[in-house]
Amino acid sequence: MARRDLTTGSIPHHFQALAVPTAIGMVFTTLYNVVDVYYAGMLGTESQAGLAISFTVFFVLFVAVGVGLSSAMGALVGNALGQRSGQEGLIAAQGITFGLVASVLAMVIGWFAAPWLIALVSEPGVYREAANQYLRVLMLGAPAFVLAYGANGILTAQGDTRSMQYANVAAFFANLVLNPLFIFGLGPIPGIGFDGIALSTVVSQTGVMAYVMWRALRSEAMAGPRRFTPDASMMRQILGQALPASFSMVVMMMAGFVIQFFLKGFGGEAVAAYGIALRIEQLILLPAFGLTGALLPIAAQNYGAGNHDRVREATIFCFKAGVVLMLMGSCILWFAAGPAMAIFTSDARVIEIGKSYLHIDGFILPIYVLLFAITSLLQALKKPIYTLWIGIYRQGIGVALFSWIYVHVFDLGYLGIWVGIATAVTTGLVLSLALTERLARERIGGLFTRAPAAGAA
Repeated sequence: MARRDLTTGSIPHHFQALAVPTAIGMVFTTLYNVVDVYYAGMLGTESQAGLAISFTVFFVLFVAVGVGLSSAMGALVGNALGQRSGQEGLIAAQGITFGLVASVLAMVIGWFAAPWLIALVSEPGVYREAANQYLRVLMLGAPAFVLAYGANGILTAQGDTRSMQYANVAAFFANLVLNPLFIFGLGPIPGIGFDGIALSTVVSQTGVMAYVMWRALRSEAMAGPRRFTPDASMMRQILGQALPASFSMVVMMMAGFVIQFFLKGFGGEAVAAYGIALRIEQLILLPAFGLTGALLPIAAQNYGAGNHDRVREATIFCFKAGVVLMLMGSCILWFAAGPAMAIFTSDARVIEIGKSYLHIDGFILPIYVLLFAITSLLQALKKPIYTLWIGIYRQGIGVALFSWIYVHVFDLGYLGIWVGIATAVTTGLVLSLALTERLARERIGGLFTRAPAAGAA
């Protein structure tokens, strides 16, 4: 597979070429999750609540590792391609080895930590047990998740976002067939109930991993010298880029724990409503994910090549296009929140709680896209540690502090949690812009203002 040179040509055209396949793939990823929520709903509200909790735990323990590795590969391989250093094959091969080792370690940690994390955000009962059962099966697919993310990072750095799109489309249809098959069985073969949702995920995501890994190994970046035997220096470099990104994702999902901690006081309906509403919100955010995901390889290649003006131009374009898209998304969410919730549940209280979340969170969709773009830029500039500090404030301290204030001081009930999230996100953007402009002045001569850059790639 020939790589796409992102250091020349129209920046809007590069965004279109990279973002559209990413967004389409994410549509099917989100629909994949929607299928799980739908079938969990057929088994009852307790199953939906268990799914929401177990997904959060799995994300913290495993998906965060994969996202960190994907970010590291996107930045490091992209920078190497822009510099034309010839090191991209070595970096990519070491990234695959890193992913295999990290996923095994995560499984060992997860085996002992998962029950404790689930107990932290749930009350004893049916939905806690459902979450534990689901996660025990899902952990079997941990290496597939991590390696798929890593291989996709290698491909994305080269401008290939179509491979993951094809894999996600295929996984959606596989999940659509496997879910009812594993849950309810077929003819004389009995189903395994709620655990069937997890088994379907393990099978389909293993297929995703196999395909994108095959594509990565055949790509131009890995056509040159490569070595899979661990290299200590390279492993430290990958760890330095991946760890802050992974921790940022952990912090983000810890915000989910904080939210669910507050929500458990309002019953299983509130937990289920949040889980459903979150997936609906993700559908609206898909264009933002695609757009800001495209910024990483564009900025990484150009930063590696020393094209600082193009890094700046790409980031500002991403800001403007993202805000416009999310303003439209906010309008859609305002009118469609109730009917969208009703697709997944007939429980009137679950619908009402989820609708309130979507109405309040809809106002901050443009802020989300700016934060996503800043994260991609910081990764491309090889300073992911900034995203960690931003995340600790916004998704750790901010969500907990403001939710506590609105729930316990102002007595706003579950609405206080939604307002707390919005306040944390808004103040987090202010912090993000200040830190990013400071770094941009050092690396590329500024983002919103131009000055001689103090450092280079």
